[in-house]
Amino acid sequence: MITIKNHAEFESYLGQELGVSEWHQISQQQINLFADATLDHQWIHIDEERAKTDSPFQSTIAHGYLTLSLIPYLWKQIIAIQNLKMEINYGIEKLRFAQAVKVNSQVRLKVRLVAIANLRGVTRANIAIELEIKDEKKPAFTGETVFLYHFNA
Repeated sequence: MITIKNHAEFESYLGQELGVSEWHQISQQQINLFADATLDHQWIHIDEERAKTDSPFQSTIAHGYLTLSLIPYLWKQIIAIQNLKMEINYGIEKLRFAQAVKVNSQVRLKVRLVAIANLRGVTRANIAIELEIKDEKKPAFTGETVFLYHFNA
């Protein structure tokens, strides 16, 4: 795990892969809880019996936004940003969902620092992200997240 305490330390990683998280298994329970939280109860996510026969995946699949929501959890396994007043998820750019994540699949996040700027004392970091699916060639998604870090002086 990488530890960052200020803008200069963060900037020293520009262009580098920052690391890869642990594998996380997406269970049907997690999918169902996400469906309840977001009111998205589409059958391809929650109806296990119908998915076996009517879905091209032959199983339920995780919501795309569920996989995105794992970014902060998996990110914290790769890097520890310390000495902060505040951290803000600022945006996601160039996002592409490449492959569905079937129930019980394992996923992990791979990240690289692609841009960093000091905006009047606030660090804006653009992180290339890829959510890998264990034993699959294509990732679940690729893109770029943008975080704002307000470091203590």
